[in-house]
Amino acid sequence: MNSVAEAAGAVLIVDGDILSRHALADYLRQCGYTVVEAVSTDEAHVALADAELEVDVILCDIDATGRQSAFELAQWVRQHRPELEVKIAASLKAAAEKAAELCENGPNLARPYEPRAVVDYIKQLRAARDRA
Repeated sequence: MNSVAEAAGAVLIVDGDILSRHALADYLRQCGYTVVEAVSTDEAHVALADAELEVDVILCDIDATGRQSAFELAQWVRQHRPELEVKIAASLKAAAEKAAELCENGPNLARPYEPRAVVDYIKQLRAARDRA
C-alpha cells in the first residue's frame, strides 16, 4: 500500500449496482483510498476473511444481495469485527421501507452517492474512532 492510501484508509463497498459501485470506487481511489468492491454480502464476507486486508469502513447498499441482508451484515460486523464502521446507504424510500421492517441501524448515507460527502463522512468516522 502506498503512503497516500495508508493515510486515507481502506473502504469495502458492497453494492450490486455496478455503475454506482464503480463510480464511487473510482472517486475514492482518486482521493487516495484503497477500495475493495463486493457485489454481495457473501463477497463482503470473503473479503473480510482475508487476514491481509485492512478495511476501515464498509459502505453497504441497503438492497445488497447475498445470504445476509445489509442489516444482518452490519450486525455480524458489530459482533465479529467491532473495529470496523459499517454504513448503510439507501434512497429515502428504500430506507424508510427497510427501517420500518427491521432495526435500529437505519441508513446513514443517501444514494445516489455524493462522492465528496462520502469522503468527508469517512474522515469523520476515522477521526471519531481515533479519539476513542
